[in-house]
Amino acid sequence: MSTLETLMDHEHEQDDDGRKRTGTVWTATTHIITVVIGAGVLALAWAMAQLGWIVGILSVLLFASISLFTYNLVADCYRFPDPVTGKRNYTYMQAVKVYLGGTMHVICGLVLYSKLAGITVGYTITSSTSLAALGKSICLRMNKGQQVDCTMSYNPYMIGFGTLQLFLSQIPNFHKLTWLSSIAAFTSFGYVLIAIGLCLSVLISGNGAPTSMFGVKVGPELSAADKIWRSCSSLGNIALACNYAMVVYDIMDTLRSPPSESKQMKKANLTGLSTMTIIFLLCSCLGYAAFGDKTPGNIFGGFYEPFWLVAIGDLCIIIHMVGAYQVMAQPFFRIIEIGANTAWPDSNFINKDYPIGICSINFFRLIWRTVFVIIATILAMAMPFFNEVLSLLGALGFGPLVVFFPVQMHIAQKNIKVLSLKWCALQLLNCLCLFVSLVAIVASVHQISQNLHKFKIFAHKH
Repeated sequence: MSTLETLMDHEHEQDDDGRKRTGTVWTATTHIITVVIGAGVLALAWAMAQLGWIVGILSVLLFASISLFTYNLVADCYRFPDPVTGKRNYTYMQAVKVYLGGTMHVICGLVLYSKLAGITVGYTITSSTSLAALGKSICLRMNKGQQVDCTMSYNPYMIGFGTLQLFLSQIPNFHKLTWLSSIAAFTSFGYVLIAIGLCLSVLISGNGAPTSMFGVKVGPELSAADKIWRSCSSLGNIALACNYAMVVYDIMDTLRSPPSESKQMKKANLTGLSTMTIIFLLCSCLGYAAFGDKTPGNIFGGFYEPFWLVAIGDLCIIIHMVGAYQVMAQPFFRIIEIGANTAWPDSNFINKDYPIGICSINFFRLIWRTVFVIIATILAMAMPFFNEVLSLLGALGFGPLVVFFPVQMHIAQKNIKVLSLKWCALQLLNCLCLFVSLVAIVASVHQISQNLHKFKIFAHKH
């Protein structure tokens, strides 16, 4: 190879900030699909059952369409001020700060990190429901034909999951978690495909349940008010499934250029969200068609046979939750520890690592991360309501992170005039999505409150 070719290759490898990036549209698409195929997918059949065929399918398509539009706006804001040649924004919060200022930066941070912290509670609940379902399946199989009570308390499973996370949370940073994240991504596809296959087998065998164009019917078991609350809450479940705002700039920062990162990310958004929508519709529609009004909150809760396949699905969920918990918790740990380091730069308790054998220990990290995991586990034990908690998390993130901040950054970037037609249209979208988020938040909180009145705290069973 000539010297000129060597230099050209070197220039291609190094980006304008001196870093080497190798990502493409396809790798970005893979990241998007990996992030959105998660715990939220398991609740989509329940959401479809509450909304019915018409509103349910339209809701999935509408949330996906809005997400595609706003994530494309986010892609244009990766660089500042010009989307092609401007300075890079390495994080979502950094982009909000340069386009919208310090106050919005703080608000964005509060929403973003509150959601990350809340997701750890949701993942603890998800893992325990799967562990309890697996335990119940084993119990029923071992005592076939016998009158045995196979109900399982969630608490031992949550404590076990929390104990494992106590150890994993001491991993110093996100970069040490690549292996765990890869395993989690692989297993997430595993349980989604198994769920689709199990629902399809029910329909092929002719054992599908009656369904309705308008979802679960009002009757002796469901009042009109509860129907409305559950329908509103289900919108939060759909919103959660569409959300990858927390990592959108992490994905963009892997892309090599040219072509521009924004151009590549828009293609990845289209392919990723299209794939996501197909998977979501398969899970929600097949699940509802299989179970009808009795569709469980976690789609795996309705299956006990074939035992081996259901067991593999539950194990995939548990393994995914173990890794996903850390993927979400580590950025939250990092921001708290950076804040403590900034506030007390000379404190050995906060900043000093003490070598112990092949690893090192930091007392602040040890104590504060342990306390956080314990609190998250206790909260999960106090309100182990799968759908309602996931709905609350989805509603909290969708309005601000998926719609409000992208729209406001786009308005600032393009200098769109106040009260112009485009400005009014964008603000109308903002208002509608924030309203939907607020409705879903209120409904989720109401459902959690109702469940807390029905069940004894720390005593919920499967």
